[in-house]
Amino acid sequence: MSDKKFLNPTPILDQLEKGPWPSFVKGFKEYAEKSKKPILRGLIDQLEYSYKTKTGYWKGGTVGVVGYGSGVISRFSMVADKIPEAREFHTVRVQPTPGFHYNTKELRKLCDAWEEHGSGIMTMHGQTGNLQFVGITEKEVQPFFDKVNEQGWDLGGAGAATRTGNSCVGPARCEMACYDTLETMFQVMGHYVDQIHRPEYPYKMKFKFSGCPNDCNNSIQRSDIATIGIWKDKIAIDQAEVKNYIQKLSKDYLVNHVAMKCPTKAIEFKGDSMIIDDSNCVRCMHCLNVMTKALSIGKQRGVTLLMGGKGHLKVGNMLGSMVVPFFKMETQEDLDNYIKLLDRIINWWADSALDHERIGETIERVGMQEFLEAAGLQPSLDMVSHPRDNPFFKAEY
Repeated sequence: MSDKKFLNPTPILDQLEKGPWPSFVKGFKEYAEKSKKPILRGLIDQLEYSYKTKTGYWKGGTVGVVGYGSGVISRFSMVADKIPEAREFHTVRVQPTPGFHYNTKELRKLCDAWEEHGSGIMTMHGQTGNLQFVGITEKEVQPFFDKVNEQGWDLGGAGAATRTGNSCVGPARCEMACYDTLETMFQVMGHYVDQIHRPEYPYKMKFKFSGCPNDCNNSIQRSDIATIGIWKDKIAIDQAEVKNYIQKLSKDYLVNHVAMKCPTKAIEFKGDSMIIDDSNCVRCMHCLNVMTKALSIGKQRGVTLLMGGKGHLKVGNMLGSMVVPFFKMETQEDLDNYIKLLDRIINWWADSALDHERIGETIERVGMQEFLEAAGLQPSLDMVSHPRDNPFFKAEY
C-alpha cells in the first residue's frame, strides 16, 4: 500500500483543515501517515463517520491491569462492524510528577514504550493533570503498564476514585509560593494511593495544589479540594523600588494600572511612596504581579482550603468555596494535621453523598452547617457570600 493511500478519503474532515486556525485533523493525519498505525486510520475513519451521521459512537466498558481498579479509561466502538480498526481506543492515565518536573531521558522511555504498544498520541496534561496515553487495545494495556511501571511510573485515577493530583512549580521556581506545593502533593497522593488505584467513593475526588492566589493550576475551578497558598500579615513593600517604578513607568501609569485596578481600592500612592490598607486586601495578586520588585508576599504563610470546584454534570459548573481561611503549613506536623483534616472531610462525604455526587454538591444539598460540624471546623465570616435575603429566623433561647 502506497503512502498516499494509507488513509481513506475524509471529505468532511478535510473541511476543518481549510479555516484560518490550526486544525487537529491535520496533525492527526500527518502522524497517521508517518506512523502507519491502523488504529489511527480507524480513529480518523470513525470521526469522519460521526461527522456524517452527527452521532458519537464511543462507549465504555471494563479494561484494566492486574491489581488496579482504575487508571484505564475504556473506549469501545459501537460501529466496529463498519470500522474494525477503531474497535478499541482506550486511554491509560499515568500519575505525573509534582510540579510537572521531568527529564528528557525518562520522557523518551515513556514515548518509546507508547510507540511500541499504543497509538503514539499523548496529552500533557489532561484536565485532571494526568499524563494521558490515548489509543491502545486491550491486549496491549498490561504490557504497556508493566513497562512504564518498571521505569517507576504509576497509574493515575479514573472512576469513583481519588483522581490524579497536580501542583504548580511552587518553591522550585516561584518567589510567590507560600508553601511547598511539591512536598504537599507528594505526601497527600501517597497517603491516598489505595483510593487512587481502587475506586471506593461515591464519585471522583480531585486534589490540586497552588502555591499562591494566582492559582496557576486553576485549582478553584477544577478540584474538589483546592489548596491555595496564602499569607496572613502585610504585603512587604520596598519603597526604594516603588520609587524606581514611578521613575520608569510614571506615577499616573501606576495609579491607573495598579491602584485603580485594586478590587477593594486598598492601594494609594503618596509622593514616591505606596500605601496598602492590608485590612481590605483580598489577596488578588494583581499589584504583586505588576510590581514584582517592589512588593512581596507576607511572612506569615500557610494555605487556605476551597472546596467544591467542578465541571458540569448534576448542578452545573461550581467554583470552590472557602472553608478554611488559614492553615499553617510549615512543619511535618502541620502537614500531618492537614492530611487528618482531609480524612475527616472525605470520610464524611463518603458516608453522606448520593451516588455520582461530588463533595460540593453534597455540601450544597445538606447544608454548610452539617458539613462544618462533621469536619470539626469553625464557621467564619469569610464563608458568607452575601447577607441573608430572609430577615426572619427562629431564635433559640
